[in-house]
Amino acid sequence: MGGEAVVSANKNQADSEIRQAIDRENPATVAAFEGFDGRAVFAIAVAFSAFQIWTAAFNPVSTMVVRAVHVGFLLLMTFTLFGFRQTAERRRVPWYDWLLGLTAFGVGLYHYVFEVDLIQRAGDPNTTDLIVGTIAVALVFEAARRIMGLALPIMCGVFIPYALFGRHLPFGLAHRGYDLDQVIDNLYLSTEGLYGTPTFVSASYIFLFILFGAFLERAGMIKLFNDVSLGLVGHAKGGPAKVAVISSGLMGTINGSGVANVLTTGQFTIPLMMRFGYRPAFAGAVEATASMGGQLMPPVMGAAAFIMAETIGVPYSEVAIAAAIPAILYFGSAFWMVHLEAGMRNLVGLPKDQCPSALRAVIEGWYLILPLAALVYLLFSGFTPLFAGVIGIAATAALILGTTIVGTIGPMALRVAFWVAVGLVAAGLWKLGFRTEHLAFTMVVLLIIPCLLFKGGRETLTLVVNSIADGAKNAVGVGVACALVGVLIGMMTLTGLASSFASTIVDWSGGNLLAALVLTMIACIVLGTGLPTTANYIITASIAAPALLTMGVPLMVSHMFVFYFGIMADLTPPVALAALAASSICKADHMEIGWIATRVAMAGYVVPFMAVYDPALVLQGGSWLAVAYVFVKACVAIALWGAATIGFFWTPLSLVARLYAAAASFLFIVALPLTDEAAFVMTGLFLLWQHRRRSVPTAAAA
Repeated sequence: MGGEAVVSANKNQADSEIRQAIDRENPATVAAFEGFDGRAVFAIAVAFSAFQIWTAAFNPVSTMVVRAVHVGFLLLMTFTLFGFRQTAERRRVPWYDWLLGLTAFGVGLYHYVFEVDLIQRAGDPNTTDLIVGTIAVALVFEAARRIMGLALPIMCGVFIPYALFGRHLPFGLAHRGYDLDQVIDNLYLSTEGLYGTPTFVSASYIFLFILFGAFLERAGMIKLFNDVSLGLVGHAKGGPAKVAVISSGLMGTINGSGVANVLTTGQFTIPLMMRFGYRPAFAGAVEATASMGGQLMPPVMGAAAFIMAETIGVPYSEVAIAAAIPAILYFGSAFWMVHLEAGMRNLVGLPKDQCPSALRAVIEGWYLILPLAALVYLLFSGFTPLFAGVIGIAATAALILGTTIVGTIGPMALRVAFWVAVGLVAAGLWKLGFRTEHLAFTMVVLLIIPCLLFKGGRETLTLVVNSIADGAKNAVGVGVACALVGVLIGMMTLTGLASSFASTIVDWSGGNLLAALVLTMIACIVLGTGLPTTANYIITASIAAPALLTMGVPLMVSHMFVFYFGIMADLTPPVALAALAASSICKADHMEIGWIATRVAMAGYVVPFMAVYDPALVLQGGSWLAVAYVFVKACVAIALWGAATIGFFWTPLSLVARLYAAAASFLFIVALPLTDEAAFVMTGLFLLWQHRRRSVPTAAAA
């Protein structure tokens, strides 16, 4: 009995640790407040979302004020949601956390209250400015520590003393040095520090897209994706795992968080895979791999993609287009891996009569696709992500409210008449000169009024308000990371350290591009052990991407390289947050899940290298013939690597055959003379050999 008690205690402790790690990535579930605290935190979350929508749609204040108040809300929510120590669920907010949160929010309002004065004394802060700025920087560091632990705050924090005492450092690291007032001025009173580009993107784009995803999730998009996936491939060989790949990929179009994706679709797909014969660790690895791919999946990618677009100065649509082929290869690789695993273990799919009809699911839930389609159209038609996000949120809210109202109307003719009337009202407001954003939210308000009059409408309004609160909570982790990483970028810009890092990478690599790529990859993965994806990308894009650029790698390709490996870090042991999230569902060791996931997601490790040596893979130069060639080459390489990893192609493979397939796959990747030709010859021989082995049992049976 004593041994069982110890085992049970260890298991509970492990589950608690897993829960805490997941909660830090997905703050919407970190607290279960009751009473006044619960109502207050909920109201703050709703106010945060309302502020973001208001400023995005009506643009009433300057961008500096938007950034400062955005960070103020982030800190207020952080100090209420997360305790000083990372313990289990919070039931109440201590008085000192309320004090810290309200102080942080007050600091965020400083730029709003004293905006004119701050502009007039720009570059010459007074004592109050410096005190408030110092408090703001300290609170951002503490908020980040509560959410993400010590790794990111320490990494960013060392750059402040570096800026202050640079004149005393040894040769090679020395710079002119800066006084405290110059450092605080840079970090708090300029657009280079806390309120730099990452915070601008968080306040302008990222928050809106997270809120958009929260609306669609509440409206039932997860069920639609699962039903469509089950209808398409649920009955095929290894169907449950293929469902996981497709549904998680679809979920990625509205949810840019890999860990949150695991915790939503994974609750359904992982038990389904295990029920039909997949090993728990393999099931968790498939879900983790597919969910992390959501950040790579256009049209709506992860937060880092929006920051990339702003950093390199291109429309977001160009980033999404460049990511299209690598995303197809990534999910194709995962799909192929689960197909081979099913073939090796003879795993069948679900009975056909247990699978829903994909067509029926689309017919019943087609209206949910409309806001996403509108968002994609706007993004790829030259509109800004800010405008697209505002219209997407308004369209989703209007659709949810309008559908509820229509549900109370009996005859189909009256339902059609209702939507026609809505369209006529919108057209009339347009003729009166309403701006598009104003028109969209006016229509939402007009639809809210009838919903107040009946029970089902009030329940729908509750759903909408809950979605607004969820969106604000889910934005906290990314937003605080963006603010803190601004410290690092601000100090590197002030001291000129970024160019020194780039020169160091070039020197260490000896001018060899492959060595520089490997060093950059290692840096991304090591940073990813302690940093969220967005922070990882921002740091490596500031340090390593310029080095790749100086070595001739195109701008888009160099940033895509660090973007990819920042994401892959969440699959790579020892930390592997996505694997950690999956382990809480499948109850397998998260390290084992992580190692399997690295093999399943091999395309994510290989494609960035291939893109550097042949930018046509990310649609950067080259004819369509060149794009087609590199795509086919990548597909064949992935097929061979899958065979080598799983140990199965058309028939089981011996160790020698697996090494042969791996060697042929590797030759497709290296960019040397005759390697492609040799790889195609080896592939042809491999296929002939496999075809012959597969046909032998058939002939014998005949």
